[in-house]
Amino acid sequence: MSAKHPIIAITGSSGAGTSSIMKTFEKIYRREGVRAVLIDGDAFHRHDRYAMSEAMERAETEGNLNFSHFGPEANLLEELESLFRSYGESGRGRTRRYIHNAQEATLFGQAPGTFTDWEDIPQGTDLMFYEGLHGALRTDKVDIASHVDLRIGVVPVINLEWIQKLHRDRHERGYPTDLVMRTILRRMHDYVHYICPQFTDTHINFQRVPTVDTSNPFIARDIPSPDESMVVIRFANPRGVDFTHLLRMLHGAFMSRANTIVVPGGKLELAMQFIFTPRIIKLVEEGRRLRAESTVQEPAPAPAPEPKPPRAASAGRRKAPRAG
Repeated sequence: MSAKHPIIAITGSSGAGTSSIMKTFEKIYRREGVRAVLIDGDAFHRHDRYAMSEAMERAETEGNLNFSHFGPEANLLEELESLFRSYGESGRGRTRRYIHNAQEATLFGQAPGTFTDWEDIPQGTDLMFYEGLHGALRTDKVDIASHVDLRIGVVPVINLEWIQKLHRDRHERGYPTDLVMRTILRRMHDYVHYICPQFTDTHINFQRVPTVDTSNPFIARDIPSPDESMVVIRFANPRGVDFTHLLRMLHGAFMSRANTIVVPGGKLELAMQFIFTPRIIKLVEEGRRLRAESTVQEPAPAPAPEPKPPRAASAGRRKAPRAG
């Protein structure tokens, strides 16, 4: 972690709703004048959409039925950790974009499912904001979580997560239900071993719980609305959290444990505004102060020595021109 160049990471599996929550953070950044560089976790997949299909076929042929985007083999985790480390140390790094859909394809001028070229992130940013699958990951080869100043988990109950994924993949990507079901089954091993353990290392978790029947997610026609759900918000360290203020401002909220508050689903964005705005402001102001101090303390470069004027040759020693 680096107070001078802070990093915030939202972590959740495909269909968890991290992209929607990211929009709330973007509102905070815009309102508070925060210069944030946004990092899409999909940009650190190892394969584009077409190469991934081929890699999955090879894995199945070799007997590996669990090869998925959730696991380390399908991602550039060392490169992701390198970015986090580099940004924390210097505010610099390299990333790229993954083209998700036709709208982005038009914007970037290339096909959906492909990557843009690697490029340097902008300089002079206040923080780095990551949204993806592995923002709090620790394995025997990488420790991405150690570089993050604020780790946030987004974890709907599993049936709701599947409903959200099914709805997105069928309606936005045109996938048939049986293909989405096979994807869910293939990812289960990596979900258990690489996604779930991250939520132990997050500072704050958001878990949406529907209040309607989701017993069979594969026949659900609609995603339960915010008003048809509650959100469980768990703080790893509740010290300093003003729960009294949150309970007063969020109508219908209640405490379920000493470190957990439950809010109506329709109050999620408001709850996030109350919880994260002061934390973001604190990270940004501290980073700006430290960067300003380091700029003042850096010694000014020594002025370049003035060039000496050429010495005039003595008239008595002037050489006569050679004869041709």
